[in-house]
Amino acid sequence: MNKIKKLLNDFNELVMFKHSIFSLPFIFIAMIVASVETNNSAWFGFKLLVLGILAAITARNFAMGFNRYMDRDIDALNPRTINRPNVDGRVSPMAMLIFNIANALGFIVVAYFVNDLAFYLSVPILIIIGSYSYFKRFSYLAHVILGISLALAPIAGVVAVSETITLWSVLLSLGVMFWVAGFDLLYSLQDMEVDKKLGLHSIPSKFGAKNTMLISRVFHFLTVSFWLLFAINSNSGIFTYLAVLAGAIMLSYEHYLVNKDFTKIDKAFFTVNGYLGIVFFFLVLFDAIIK
Repeated sequence: MNKIKKLLNDFNELVMFKHSIFSLPFIFIAMIVASVETNNSAWFGFKLLVLGILAAITARNFAMGFNRYMDRDIDALNPRTINRPNVDGRVSPMAMLIFNIANALGFIVVAYFVNDLAFYLSVPILIIIGSYSYFKRFSYLAHVILGISLALAPIAGVVAVSETITLWSVLLSLGVMFWVAGFDLLYSLQDMEVDKKLGLHSIPSKFGAKNTMLISRVFHFLTVSFWLLFAINSNSGIFTYLAVLAGAIMLSYEHYLVNKDFTKIDKAFFTVNGYLGIVFFFLVLFDAIIK
């Protein structure tokens, strides 16, 4: 029993399960808005709730597990990541490979039970979210690829409910893309010197800390702009606009923290962005309920 518990803890650390907080809210935001549009109700049904959670978990497990599998040589040379389970032997390469295959197949099976369009998109989605692991080896646009990977969450949400892709879902997704890419830039400042040493491509290693922070601010300005366009195009109420305003305030605070002290990067990355998704979700939910 203790061995099983330890194995689960090691895999939990491997994929950093708690970081699901970044994508889960935006899947369900899209599902709620699509349900209001399609069914005149915020509730999209217990079946889609369960399938949505399973799809999000399996997709993210695959993305993180594949990244850890591909990056185990790089992580072994970075002091910040040297104690990860994929490096120190707690999770073997074979175990990671089996884990990745199981989650990829799980995601495809879940998509099959959602609807036809979800099933057809399942493999392309897996290819996109898996490609992030390669980009840092030849392109500093890896941050944007990571953003695109998480931006697929709202698209998946609207496809699950209405089996279509709407303009407002694309705008919401573009906001998520720039949000994630922007905070990944700040997080990557920690590895700027290591990336240079190992010949990895990242915006911090190519353009320096000052320009990286400027690019991140531009990305987050675009985030708020696209989320505002999402609110307009989805015919949302006042609480969705408040969600956009709350997002703008929290992103500003994130930049204040990092600009003031680089040691605050973890707080800016995990705490602020985690709360942003939760606050955004509950405000959009409240908006949908009172409609």
